[in-house]
Amino acid sequence: MIAPIKQRLGLSTPLTLSQREAVQGLIYISPWIIGFLVFTVGPMIASAYLSLTDYNIVTPPRYAGLSNYEYMFGDRLFWKSIENTLYYTVIFVPIAIVGSLALAMLLNQRIAGRVALRTLYFLPSVTPVVAAFLWLWIFQPQIGLMNSIISALGFGDGPLWLGHPGSSKPALIIISLWGAVGGNTMLIFLAALQGIPKELYESADIDGAGGVGKFRYITVPSISPVILFNTVLGVIGALQMFTLAYVASSGRQQQFSPGGPLNSTLFYVLHLYNSAFDFWEMGYASALAWVFFVIVLAITAFQLWMSRRWVYYEGEDS
Repeated sequence: MIAPIKQRLGLSTPLTLSQREAVQGLIYISPWIIGFLVFTVGPMIASAYLSLTDYNIVTPPRYAGLSNYEYMFGDRLFWKSIENTLYYTVIFVPIAIVGSLALAMLLNQRIAGRVALRTLYFLPSVTPVVAAFLWLWIFQPQIGLMNSIISALGFGDGPLWLGHPGSSKPALIIISLWGAVGGNTMLIFLAALQGIPKELYESADIDGAGGVGKFRYITVPSISPVILFNTVLGVIGALQMFTLAYVASSGRQQQFSPGGPLNSTLFYVLHLYNSAFDFWEMGYASALAWVFFVIVLAITAFQLWMSRRWVYYEGEDS
């Protein structure tokens, strides 16, 4: 395998062991490299070019400079989508992180049937789209289960939920939490909790520390890198909110335009999708994608910078 490569490269001296291993390694990972270049780098370069054009799929791209970006910052729907996305992210992520950690701590205890409970809590995250259709019925204003319970408790008819701009985003947050709190985030927290040395808790018991003290001074510092990891992934996932909003509030499911009543559930990625595939504004959608990339990169960098204040890594100087 190495000899033909050596001949093609015109190498007269024998390859060293490290050089042969490097060549073999490149051969083994070449399918991934080719796929990455073709399916990731290539589309990114194409979208960067298209963001500078006026392109609607039917006609060839026409260079337009920065006009898409200029139009974007004057687009009311652009700012509305950012407002909705930030609202969802700021409320959803902290509740999901705290809820997943609390559930992981519960399932980390020696309780009867904890293996079955772990499975039951994880199941909602396996079929999120199917669950979305179930929640559409639960939040149905006239015959839905949620408003039926509210009426039975004597609190009136209940809100319109996904049919009203004031309750549509809270409804989506509730649906998202139902699948997120017991999902992958909880499993990662559970694995981190099981990795904390038992000796630390035993020493704390000898010193007379209570449950709150052990949680604050042992549990949180020990799993702080995992908290950061889950938070970063949670924020990125929340910023990419699309599927649930599309299924729950698009014109294909309700009598509203994609984005819910008064665009109250028009999240950023949904706005990008609408621009590209409903209005065929591919150039503008490409510009939206690149601005979104910068936003996600900036928020992630800010989280990593802030993490230096509270994340503890074992073995580093205090």
